[in-house]
Amino acid sequence: MLLQFITDYLKHRLTAKTRHGTHSPFVYKLADEVIYDFSDKSEYKNIEEQRKKLFNDDSSITVTDLGAGSHLNKNRTKKVSEIAKNALKSPRLAKLIYRLAKNTNPKTVIELGTCLGITTSYLAKACPGAEVISIEGCPQTAGVARNNFDDMGIENIELHVGNFDLILPDVIAKQPSLDFVYIDGNHRKEATLNYFKWCLPRVTESSLLIFDDIYWSEGMKEAWAEIKRHPQVTVTIDLFWIGLVYFKKGQVKEHFKLKFKQ
Repeated sequence: MLLQFITDYLKHRLTAKTRHGTHSPFVYKLADEVIYDFSDKSEYKNIEEQRKKLFNDDSSITVTDLGAGSHLNKNRTKKVSEIAKNALKSPRLAKLIYRLAKNTNPKTVIELGTCLGITTSYLAKACPGAEVISIEGCPQTAGVARNNFDDMGIENIELHVGNFDLILPDVIAKQPSLDFVYIDGNHRKEATLNYFKWCLPRVTESSLLIFDDIYWSEGMKEAWAEIKRHPQVTVTIDLFWIGLVYFKKGQVKEHFKLKFKQ
């Protein structure tokens, strides 16, 4: 699996373009002003300091994993520092998600997979006037995330704990439209396609759906290919680590691969 992942990454690097290789004004502007904006932001500092605290947190929690490969609960004891080092999005990728959220200017943000709450915090800081609804499957992991939000004084996050399949449909049903949805935490083809299909009735031409780890497995690659083919989808941007999906009316259907080092 690791060898295939590395092979996919190398193929992506060889075939992906930078903003100068795109012929879409929308994608060029997004790449120039958002994706490749590596300037420092004041909001980054506090969150990255919190990340460092997690790296040094040797307390242990019981992790309930509904996971990428099984529908069965797997309970394992892990140190918070281990989870932080292995499961959190890299600073570079988390900051990109911050910029994408800020650029979208959503009223509501939905995130699947809170983990320890670092990316969630980036979303909340990017959109201080928005409600950030985050869903986490593991109660004790969610507890650590809550503590992090409290430590940073973040108050615009509504955290739900439980099975995505049970919680997400109710969350979507309460939204008049979906502005920004970040889908992480369950890397199975069937689950990913279900989340996508549940979102479709509420998407607009301003909506952005982000799918994490689109090269995680053969199943995830198949799910990404099916999402790209869907008739409501008009523009996708494959950054290898994440895939961006847009629904702009009147837009010619186009798919882009852009280079991005996390």
